[in-house]
Amino acid sequence: MPAYHSSLMIPDTRLVGNMALLPLKTQFKGPARGDGVESDIIDEAIYYFKANVFFKNYEIKNEADRTLIYVTLYISECLKRLQKCSSRNQGEKEMYTLGITNFPIPGEPGFPLNAMYVKPANKQEEETMRAYLQQIRQETGLRLCDRVFDPQTDKPSKWWVCFVKKQFMNKSLSAPGQ
Repeated sequence: MPAYHSSLMIPDTRLVGNMALLPLKTQFKGPARGDGVESDIIDEAIYYFKANVFFKNYEIKNEADRTLIYVTLYISECLKRLQKCSSRNQGEKEMYTLGITNFPIPGEPGFPLNAMYVKPANKQEEETMRAYLQQIRQETGLRLCDRVFDPQTDKPSKWWVCFVKKQFMNKSLSAPGQ
């Protein structure tokens, strides 16, 4: 069975490095605006997460796949944090903290996928990429809380938390031991 790939790449999509800067449905400020977008890369990543997380190899077919890979790895990081939360409110606070924490971008030491991503060409592109990834991180955390927490019990769903130990492509966005 092949892995799921992004279907959101269109010919005039703006690139940052070799990563697609796709529109997002979000209230967080950043370079991506998704006015009128029905489905975005975060929806796609959350929808395909449970299937894609089992793959150790992933063929990149377009630049949107690189964005999908990043969001999938970030979802894994989120689930590690959410499993320790006792309520949705605590989970939302944890996701906000994780979303705004300083993080490496492609080309920087500590970024786990430097072999697949191109370093931003200049300072402006670097700032755009950092802002876009932060926007993705904040929105992904918020939407994941909607999916992971059971409204009746206010606890994380075991059907999401069971994927904490799985590593997509044997990679993690966090340093070993975290």
